[in-house]
Amino acid sequence: MTCQTYCLFVLSVTMIYFGCSGSALFLGQLQNDIDKLKADFNASNSDVADGNPVFIEKVKNWTERNEKRIILSQIVTLYLEMLKKTDMSKPHIKNLSEQLNTLRNTLSNDYKKFRDLVELSNLQLTGLKIQRKAVSELFSVLQKLVETSTLKKKRSQSPKRCRC
Repeated sequence: MTCQTYCLFVLSVTMIYFGCSGSALFLGQLQNDIDKLKADFNASNSDVADGNPVFIEKVKNWTERNEKRIILSQIVTLYLEMLKKTDMSKPHIKNLSEQLNTLRNTLSNDYKKFRDLVELSNLQLTGLKIQRKAVSELFSVLQKLVETSTLKKKRSQSPKRCRC
């Protein structure tokens, strides 16, 4: 599979994963739209196979459902940005954009979480004022970390209930 094909595959999986598939007919239409998009982008070109996939490897690193929702929310946004730069008058592109917008709306909280991660990675801790603030919050941050890990341990140690 080529990188662009991987991207389109991730798009399909993402939409299915979050329940945007109401019926087999919808999935068939979605697949047809993606096939048309592949043709638009000439996704069968040999240079597309060079290098690593664009999104698949990133998704593999996120294992839990809530984690995946965060990374997939960003991937959906990237697809929407990519589609905005294409001919939106084509019905298949318009349909894919509408479906992705619906999906993004269901992922809005996850996208906000992603933006928080980006803000943290860009945070400059060089100024004395921000360092003071960070130090004053250190105990609270560690407390949250301990609470989170304790909660996770309790959940994993609790006996499994019968789902009969």
